[in-house]
Amino acid sequence: MWLVFAFMGPVSWAVSTHIDKYLISRYFRDSDTAVLMLFTALVGIAALPVIWFFEPAVFSSSWRAIAVMTVAGVMYIASMLFYLRAIQSEEASVVAPLFQLTTIFSFLLAWVTLGETLTLRAGAGAVLIIAGVLFLSLDNNLRFAGIKPKVVLGMVVCTLILALANVLFKFYAVREDFWVTTFWTFVGEALFGLALLCLARYRRQFISLIRSHPGALLGVNGANEIINLGGGLAVRYAMMLAPVALVSAIASTTTLFVFAFGSFLTIVAPRYGREDVSRSSLLRKAVAAVVVSAGVFLAS
Repeated sequence: MWLVFAFMGPVSWAVSTHIDKYLISRYFRDSDTAVLMLFTALVGIAALPVIWFFEPAVFSSSWRAIAVMTVAGVMYIASMLFYLRAIQSEEASVVAPLFQLTTIFSFLLAWVTLGETLTLRAGAGAVLIIAGVLFLSLDNNLRFAGIKPKVVLGMVVCTLILALANVLFKFYAVREDFWVTTFWTFVGEALFGLALLCLARYRRQFISLIRSHPGALLGVNGANEIINLGGGLAVRYAMMLAPVALVSAIASTTTLFVFAFGSFLTIVAPRYGREDVSRSSLLRKAVAAVVVSAGVFLAS
């Protein structure tokens, strides 16, 4: 069962990655990507009363636990800020493979803080998944495409913060409750958004974008945030049922789906996709898919 929830994340995030790229290239080309985080915060705020209604015990935790869970939410949305800035300067298919670092950081942090370890079979599966996704990122000459050092550094910070936020989430979700922890992480995301609104620069950009493209931004970005939210909740729930590092390895298949959806868009709607669909590229993607599938089989 955990495998189903774990895969819901990368599929949702792959769709969200292409929508993010579309939104950034069309509406946020001359704006700071931090403004996009305001929409994420708004969706989190909208979810708070719903969670509170179904789980009234959200205020029963200790203040220390509430504070740490809220910080985990701030860390999660902060990590996404680094990701959006990376994707603003690079193609989605170039940035996505760097998310593999999340698996490494998650394993190390979960081992140190939660005492989690992987069986030899599960570890081999995680290695195959990462290897398959990295192989997918090679060009036709079997070399990694050039990536700007600034983008790499940003993604290192992004994945480290994200891995720490995931470990904190599991630590308190196991001790407290899944929805209680989710509630307070959403509070952290909301506080991050409110902090951005307090800065005149971001507030002006946010109001200007809403006034100039209200339908597109609220409609498309609203749907995108719901997709992203669903994927995030599914992966967080999977982390309750399986080791954090293993779920992170499954989540790293986002790259595979990013390439798959990008190739599909390139064929049926070239305006929205620019993936290489040559014979050699498709063959490489097929090999990567087989390797990843073998890794998932071992990991499950």
